[in-house]
Amino acid sequence: MTDMMRAVEISEPGGPEVLRLTERPVPEPEHGGVVIRVAWAGVNRPDALQRAGNYAPPKGASDLPGLEASGEVVAVGPDVTWPAVGDEVCALLPGGGYAEYVATPAAHCLPVPRGMGLREAACLPETFFTVWSNVFERGGLQAGERFLVHGGSSGIGTTAIQLASAFGARVFATAGSADKCAACESLGAERAINYREEDFVEILRGEGGAHLILDMVGGDYIPRDVKALADEGRLVQIAFLQGPKVELNFAQVMMRRLTITGSTLRPQSDLAKGRIAEALRAQVWPLLDAGRVAPVMDSDFPLADASKAHDRMESSGHIGKIVLKVA
Repeated sequence: MTDMMRAVEISEPGGPEVLRLTERPVPEPEHGGVVIRVAWAGVNRPDALQRAGNYAPPKGASDLPGLEASGEVVAVGPDVTWPAVGDEVCALLPGGGYAEYVATPAAHCLPVPRGMGLREAACLPETFFTVWSNVFERGGLQAGERFLVHGGSSGIGTTAIQLASAFGARVFATAGSADKCAACESLGAERAINYREEDFVEILRGEGGAHLILDMVGGDYIPRDVKALADEGRLVQIAFLQGPKVELNFAQVMMRRLTITGSTLRPQSDLAKGRIAEALRAQVWPLLDAGRVAPVMDSDFPLADASKAHDRMESSGHIGKIVLKVA
């Protein structure tokens, strides 16, 4: 390890052009933590929110963007029993993934699934932690239930479709083009709904309503979600691409015994994230090892071209995950 590393920082709040290649000191492992030599870093919507000045890092976290990465462990702190120096891992990060080295709690690391390369493994943590905790733990999805995920061709969406299908749910998804709808159905969605041409409320009500909806759109989707739910259905909100403020008739929520909840991953405690990692390793990693579930890859960019990766993500033309090649 050297003393300095290449990294991409946010020079000021703004568009993709504010991402700038720089040099930073290599981080040191903290108590219970590790340092990873990054091979690939995932690109996610929260990175763009942070870049725009709308998603501040938690106290003590790196100001560099990047919430997931894969690579080789090169240093471990006190009280770390796994992983060891030399192990290849993927990891959920508090920040700092757009760099040659990153520090993170050891409990947030997971092994690279069998037969999977580091490029694909870098796409796992952020989406799989988010989907598992919101769809299965918070949302309580059960086999046989009708599950609707908005943004089905996104990284979150493609992960949610595969996992819900693997655990026996009936999966519906919304997407904005014929190609994206076809991709959703190829991953296990029973019905992909082109939101530019069809009304997801009408389609889900025709099926008896959704037992669970995972929504990252917000805005006027929220009252429509309420209409699309079955009685005693659950709505889990994880993002607000169309804004968080909406007028909602809560009489419907009461009369139909609906549950509206949601979460964000990054502000949760290290302990809570470690528990999600344990559940993933026990419940989901066997599916990845067996090849029954895999990340959907859209494109990759060199670290120095992080701004182009953000352009690609914010164009909404992508299907699946975007990654940065670091090493």
